[in-house]
Amino acid sequence: MAETKKNITAASRAKVSAAAKPAAKASAKSKPAARPAAKAAVGTAKAKTLVIVESPAKARTIEKYLGAHFRVLASNGQVIDLPKSRMAVDVDHDFEPEYITVRGKADKLRELTDEAKRSNAVVLAADPDREGEAIAYQIGRYLKEKIKDAPISRVTFNEITKPAVQEAMSHPREINMSLVEAQKARRVIDRLVGYTLSPLLWKKVKSGLSAGRVQSVALKLICDREKEVESFIPEEYWTIEAQLKARQHAVRAELSLFKGEKPAIKSETEAKSIIEALSGASASVTDIQYSDRSVKPKPPFTTSKLQQAAANRLGFTSTKTMKVAQQLYEGVDLGHQRLGLITYMRTDSTRISDTALGEAHEWLAKNFPAQTPDAPVRYSVSNAAQDAHEAIRPTSVDITPDEAARYLKGDHLKLYSLIWERFIASQMKPAVIRTFTADIAIGEGLFRTSASSFLEEGFYKVIRLGASKEERTSHKFTFEKGEALVVDKIDGTQHFTQGPSRYTDASIVRALEELGIGRPSTYAPTIETLMERYYALRDKRQLVPTPLGKIINEILSKNFPEVINTSFTARMESMLDRVEEQRGDWVGEMKKFYVPLRDKVEDVMHELEDMHGALDESTQERCPKCGRPLVKKLGRFGYFLSCTGFPECTFTKSVPLAKCPKCGGDIVPRVSTKGKRKKFYGCSNYPECDFMTLYKPTNATCPKCGWFLVEKYDKKTGSHKVCINPDCDYLHSTDKDESPGGN
Repeated sequence: MAETKKNITAASRAKVSAAAKPAAKASAKSKPAARPAAKAAVGTAKAKTLVIVESPAKARTIEKYLGAHFRVLASNGQVIDLPKSRMAVDVDHDFEPEYITVRGKADKLRELTDEAKRSNAVVLAADPDREGEAIAYQIGRYLKEKIKDAPISRVTFNEITKPAVQEAMSHPREINMSLVEAQKARRVIDRLVGYTLSPLLWKKVKSGLSAGRVQSVALKLICDREKEVESFIPEEYWTIEAQLKARQHAVRAELSLFKGEKPAIKSETEAKSIIEALSGASASVTDIQYSDRSVKPKPPFTTSKLQQAAANRLGFTSTKTMKVAQQLYEGVDLGHQRLGLITYMRTDSTRISDTALGEAHEWLAKNFPAQTPDAPVRYSVSNAAQDAHEAIRPTSVDITPDEAARYLKGDHLKLYSLIWERFIASQMKPAVIRTFTADIAIGEGLFRTSASSFLEEGFYKVIRLGASKEERTSHKFTFEKGEALVVDKIDGTQHFTQGPSRYTDASIVRALEELGIGRPSTYAPTIETLMERYYALRDKRQLVPTPLGKIINEILSKNFPEVINTSFTARMESMLDRVEEQRGDWVGEMKKFYVPLRDKVEDVMHELEDMHGALDESTQERCPKCGRPLVKKLGRFGYFLSCTGFPECTFTKSVPLAKCPKCGGDIVPRVSTKGKRKKFYGCSNYPECDFMTLYKPTNATCPKCGWFLVEKYDKKTGSHKVCINPDCDYLHSTDKDESPGGN
């Protein structure tokens, strides 16, 4: 730590600060009397200040703000890190990690070094979090070894706007070694868990598998929920609804009481009996009551809340949300300028700067004066939050979604609109909603209906994407107490009790956050790792464990319950926070944790039965090369067919999902070789046969034309099967397989 602090000297601060000032005034014209100063400026321009950021997009944006006296280069992420091929942690010497140049990054490191030698100062401007601080530290240490007298300093940008960048550049600081130590501790503990447990899985299940501290706990949550889903037995129940007319307006009301008691209708017979008893009776409104409630706006987004909202409102995965948010943060071309549109997107705080609060309050007072509170709204910060950064907000409230639509398209516009709406709404008055409840007597039955309307729309004035249709809908009754209504129809509807829902991206992130597992930067990578390892799949946005995922979870949960549980993982997160606050001894924690884990793995290695081939399935097919039987095996990307003669015979092929309707070949999953490498389903006889579809084939065939059926899903119909034949209109529900060709 002392060595690093020496690197960041007062002289380096002065050089960076002095260099930043001309950049802000680069456009000023020189007067004749100032010619000597102008010559001096030309001379200093030859020795620029090097600014090192993580991404090229961020570099392009920042270089435009800083001007000719600066050179901004991107490291393209980590250039110095732990090797992937081994643990690289010296457990006998205080768990010191071994860092190397990342494979393929030697040229990048050389470029940064050469540019640093030509510069009068170096500014490390990686992202403002633990990971960014560690990247800055590693690059800074490397450059100091190569260039002994190089002035090196550190700055961070919570937002990529010209004033924010120039302000940060005028206040360089030292490397925060507490953040570096916290990041080092995280990497070490993840290495100890992953590189100790993974070899067990390689030897006992199959090669290429992995276990992780947060990843394995997330998998356990998904598997435990799946057990609840599978064990749930639905129960039948019925509801009875009356369709009425009031002054030509349709009204629906549900049976609330029958003969003075709440009905518990378990069968169609019971429902029909009640309907017959009510048939022919007149209807009248016996009572109308109302209640008012105030609905407060939600705080601005944290990382986890943004991922949840984007999943629920936009259908984004956590990974997609963070990728789009990163691009909005790093800078977008707005025609006349390049600007970062949102603040840093990895945060667990709802805090907002005074400047941003003032701008939002001023904008609202001008555009929505009736919905603007007397003073800016401040939200309390959770005790568990690190509060290192502000909440996620737009860098300029004047760039409304309508204004942004001139420059942004598709996913970028959707996510920016969600962030802008949430921030602006958080600074508005609450909405006041009046809920009406009407009791309607029909014979011995009491039916009830309700409607809600806004007394004050409040923050809903600006909400478009962020509110559901139900939240935005406002209704009032068209009838009054004592009024007679016309009964059009009374009918019953069958229902079944719903079991627990599988996790989605939104709900698993919420669960991890509530349990104190992981941090804003880890949620998306954790989910994506489960997908990449084929431990879980997304099915209609739901996270479903695969057979492989269930086996891995069973092994880890049964043999290492002290590690694969929520309390251990949350305890480690708290320890890392204490390290960041200079209150924790992570080396001592590692000593208490690692030795028992290593010994336990050795015991399990001897006791656990070999499970290689446990997921293999025999087939009736023969290898076209050697004639041996083909077996259905589970690979990294799903099931495939492999010759039992391996390794003598290496024949493999994809598992056929259906027969091609054009040539009779096999329909197999394929991946596009262009663009985003999207998955589709095509004929195995390609390129001779070009049949393809984006929808997954089922094992059922169409009773009308004989082509196969595919799975489709939409919000209105839900999951359903459709004939792939464009000239056939066959469609039926997944509840009944009417196809004679289904098996």
